[in-house]
Amino acid sequence: MVLPPNSQNRQAPVLLTDLYQLTMAYAYWKSGYAEKEAAFTLSFRRNPFNGGFAVFSGLKQVIDYVQNLKFYEDDLSYLSSLKAHDDSPLFDSAFIDYLAKLDFNVDIQAVADGTVVFAQEPLLRVVGPIIPGQILETALLNLVCFSTLISTKATRIKLAAKGQKVYEFGLRRAQGMDGGITASLAAYLGGCDGTSNVLAGKLFGIPVKGTHAHSWIMAHESERQAFVDYAEAMPNNCVFLVDTFDTLIGVKHAIEIGNKLKANGQKLLGIRLDSGDLAYLSINARKMLDEAGFPDAAIMASNDLDETLITSLKDQGAEIDTWAVGTKLVTGSDQPSLGGVYKLSAVRSPGRKWRHVIKLSEQTIKVSTPGLLQCRRFMSEDRSEHFVADMIFDETIDLGGKFVIIDPLDFTRRKNIPQGTQFIDLLKPIFEAGKLVYEYPGFEATRKFVFEQLAEFHPGIKRLVNPHQFPVGLEAGLHALKTDLVLKARGLIDEERIEMVK
Repeated sequence: MVLPPNSQNRQAPVLLTDLYQLTMAYAYWKSGYAEKEAAFTLSFRRNPFNGGFAVFSGLKQVIDYVQNLKFYEDDLSYLSSLKAHDDSPLFDSAFIDYLAKLDFNVDIQAVADGTVVFAQEPLLRVVGPIIPGQILETALLNLVCFSTLISTKATRIKLAAKGQKVYEFGLRRAQGMDGGITASLAAYLGGCDGTSNVLAGKLFGIPVKGTHAHSWIMAHESERQAFVDYAEAMPNNCVFLVDTFDTLIGVKHAIEIGNKLKANGQKLLGIRLDSGDLAYLSINARKMLDEAGFPDAAIMASNDLDETLITSLKDQGAEIDTWAVGTKLVTGSDQPSLGGVYKLSAVRSPGRKWRHVIKLSEQTIKVSTPGLLQCRRFMSEDRSEHFVADMIFDETIDLGGKFVIIDPLDFTRRKNIPQGTQFIDLLKPIFEAGKLVYEYPGFEATRKFVFEQLAEFHPGIKRLVNPHQFPVGLEAGLHALKTDLVLKARGLIDEERIEMVK
């Protein structure tokens, strides 16, 4: 969900949640758990698109959402109308009164939009009263996961384009209106240079691009006349779509009208190819344009592009300058969900010691990590590969000065971090007791941040096939605690052993 800048309360719908968040909140309240404090952690389990990294996105939407969040009278009336299976009210009226006064006075820490991140790492942490923390789960996952997925896809496409312009043209194929707006912003943050989405341009300042479609050509008696009329109507915006009938004949018509534009002091900006053998057609179109005196006319390509196809076209010597990417970008077509999770990782009574909690699974990748989690990124002095490892750690555990990180999915994979290695902690305070304390750096700074970071990693993480695996691991003390909690849950050790580890 994307909220426009300076959005007001009614654009932050508190009922954007799953019913079980509210039934759990009700049960917490009724059983005396409302005063409990909890820590929740948002992460994802696998890097998207079988890639070597992800690009975090969605923090701006989270800020706009949480900053204005409350239950309104119509929300409460609707909840009061819900019935249980025996036709009695699902929620007591006293609980409805409780929600009317509920403050989302939680602490939220998160990595910055545009941060290069990896599977298993904490991306966002919510600490505070358990009921607001629980209610936030669905919305936070909704706001972060899709945005992160599309930003990552956009970055991969931009990398494949090797510095050439990439425009997001996917609104008509997006998953609903809100999905289209979210995708346009996320794609822009991930590196796209503009969008066809006019509303996204208005809301977020994204450059908008577009000329005409096949229907413009088909509405005329001939392709040539369509180009003539368009050039007369918009002589300063002429990129002609040339594949309605016969692509290379269309290029000839574009050249003819381009000469008329030139004679009138205007310019043929380029042509767009939307079907057929894009490598063959672009090579021939480039030759025709150059020979006709239009070496600066760009060749734009569309037609279900993604990073794999762009890479293939470049390998074939395609003469394409600009890429218009639609469906496969805005839908994340080869992986339509990030697979993010939001797990309870610690709980306590106010002022008491945290009790670390864990979720088990028959699948190792689904076993949660306990604690008040933070992620530390270590840096070497060698600027050719500045970032060397990420360490997931628990802020309640004394770390000492020497670090060993252990792969959360394979305990035999370990890395020693020399004492004195420089680092940065990725999660920064966003809200403290419900008050915004973070200044968002802006969309342009975020776009720049993505590629500045990528330059600091081993270049292999950017490979589309068999990417390099950047070292990410649990701090040794956290790994030991997690292991003991697993063994305790399975009845293999007692509480005393866990207290020794902590």
